[in-house]
Amino acid sequence: MVYDASELAGNKLVAPKWLENNSFLSWLKTVGIGLIFLTIGLGLGYLLGLIPSSINSWVPSSVAKALLHYFMVAVTIIVVAVPEGLAMSVTLSLAYSMKKMAASNNLVRRMHACETIGSATVICSDKTGTLTQNQMRVYEVNFPSLNSQLLPAFKDVKDLIVEAIAVNSTADLEKKLLQPSRPIGNPTEGALLLWLDSQDIDYISYRGNFQIKSRMPFSGHQKYMATIGISSVTGEDVLYVKGAPEVILERCSQILTEQGLESLKNKAAIASVIKEYQRRGMRALGFAYHNVSQHSSQTNLDEIAHDMTWLGFVAISDPLRPEVPDAIQACLHAGIQVKVVTGDNSETAKEIARQIGLWQEEDDFNSGYLHLTGQQFAQLSDEEANQAVLQLKVLSRARPLDKLRLVKLLQENGEVVAVTGDGTNDAAALKQAQVGLAMGSGTAITKEASDIILLDDSFHSIVNAVVWGRSLYLNIQRFILFQLTINVVALGIALIGPFIGVALPLTVTQMLWVNLIMDTFAALALATEPPHLIVMQHSPRNPQAFIVTKAMAQNIFTVGLAFLIFLIGFLRYIRRDGEITPYELSVFFGVFVMLQFWNLFNARCLGLKQSALKGLSKNKGFLAIAITIFLGQILIIQFGGSVFRTVPLSLVDWINVIVGTSTVLWIGELCRLIMRLKLKNHLRQSY
Repeated sequence: MVYDASELAGNKLVAPKWLENNSFLSWLKTVGIGLIFLTIGLGLGYLLGLIPSSINSWVPSSVAKALLHYFMVAVTIIVVAVPEGLAMSVTLSLAYSMKKMAASNNLVRRMHACETIGSATVICSDKTGTLTQNQMRVYEVNFPSLNSQLLPAFKDVKDLIVEAIAVNSTADLEKKLLQPSRPIGNPTEGALLLWLDSQDIDYISYRGNFQIKSRMPFSGHQKYMATIGISSVTGEDVLYVKGAPEVILERCSQILTEQGLESLKNKAAIASVIKEYQRRGMRALGFAYHNVSQHSSQTNLDEIAHDMTWLGFVAISDPLRPEVPDAIQACLHAGIQVKVVTGDNSETAKEIARQIGLWQEEDDFNSGYLHLTGQQFAQLSDEEANQAVLQLKVLSRARPLDKLRLVKLLQENGEVVAVTGDGTNDAAALKQAQVGLAMGSGTAITKEASDIILLDDSFHSIVNAVVWGRSLYLNIQRFILFQLTINVVALGIALIGPFIGVALPLTVTQMLWVNLIMDTFAALALATEPPHLIVMQHSPRNPQAFIVTKAMAQNIFTVGLAFLIFLIGFLRYIRRDGEITPYELSVFFGVFVMLQFWNLFNARCLGLKQSALKGLSKNKGFLAIAITIFLGQILIIQFGGSVFRTVPLSLVDWINVIVGTSTVLWIGELCRLIMRLKLKNHLRQSY
């Protein structure tokens, strides 16, 4: 203290190292020195006669009892004033939401994500599996070397095409007796194998007869996959390539037709046919091959993949999830932007965005940044990109680094970003986002980087998570509203009571019971309130905003002061004859708690305009807590005796207390009815 005071006075004193050290031994040393000085002082005072020899003569017993009593009251007031139940309320709300969100296909890995998802302002969503069903099937095949009946022009051509599909793939089919084949692995490759299976072609034999020498897996950067090895069809080294048609087409110089190899001169016509399928929301995959010399020393498949022969392409359909359009509209109405980030072609991505209601007809004529490809986005300067991300709706042919940059730029613009991902390369973006959403079918690395795992991979589950997140925050606000209202009343009564002639309107034990009601019981009751879809009618809250809103503050002080004025008036009334009996104080205690009991129902309706009694049967936890408080209060007054300073009340007294204090609920119901009527009238006028 001496050194701190000296520093405040402007005189810098250098303290000993042991005093500045915060270790346990230093603290013990400080305490020991203090005790030594205290002992010396007491000894000198006793020897000099400054301190009485008898401890009882230090302070009169009556004064000591009074000091002890008021010290207990002061400590009790502090206990009541401090909202120690807030931490429990937050933890209970988070834990309860985690459990319920898991039931709605949201497995929460990090507890804070329960609340953060509720304040999300932007959702960057994948297309495949999240917006679509991830049930890919080959819709059309276009191999010029095959006739329209999908019969081979000559046997080797068919074998070559089958081998190109079978060996340049990592997927497999699971076959069970009397059950349809089920793809395992990449859904797109699985769709190709299912098509072969439908043609009664055994892809495993082709894969087994092909001697793989090297493989380049598909990457978001290259946009294709390549496999090189000794072909069982040609007996020579062959490089097979599949991937984005526009990428592969540019690397081809020949085409295999029914007449044989020809020079590839009609690239634009082929690209136009592919684009038609993409405009219908389908994914197109191009196929090519290249005969490689067995004596070639080249090992870089990307450098070999030039001057290839175009085999053809397939169009793969993936039906939209039926619930997604409504989920997208719910997000937009809730003030949440949705951005589709996909590796698919621009036309496919825009068509899916159109089907879900994100891309409007007039957007086709907009020259802004509503749609960008990954390459275009990468070429933008940071200043341009900062503006672009605010308008962007669809980012096609996106690479993992594009997604990461998008998230960072959105965050720089003050957005709270949620991102979906399923691949290992998505992990960085998921880690960067405030809420990372991994697909249940995604890789282990993606799940590890995420905050929430979507067990069904559906966008609709994200909307459920937002509803729970917003409702969780609202539940915490309800608890704060209820607790602070009691704080205003309890502290006001404790402070004003002595000035009107009532030393202790509420005893220590009574105050502790009130504290139990407003902390533990209220936290249990209000933290488990189920979500209401009405929360999706409001814009996302500001993450920096104070949790006590202006409306809450008005409610706290209005209701709290009304209770306080009524209770002070009630105290003055029962003391009108100059005395106050235990019976009257018991009635006052009952009135005080019952006012808070009925106000608990009003607190439950914060943010809602519905009746406090609506949906009570769905929240059994709230009902159980309410009944516990109600019966507990009756039992305490009837049987509390000297411990709670109460005397039993008659049935008539209880009826008067319960019915009289219930006006708090009915006034709240009247206010909510008026708000509902005003809203209904406003909606009628708007139509």
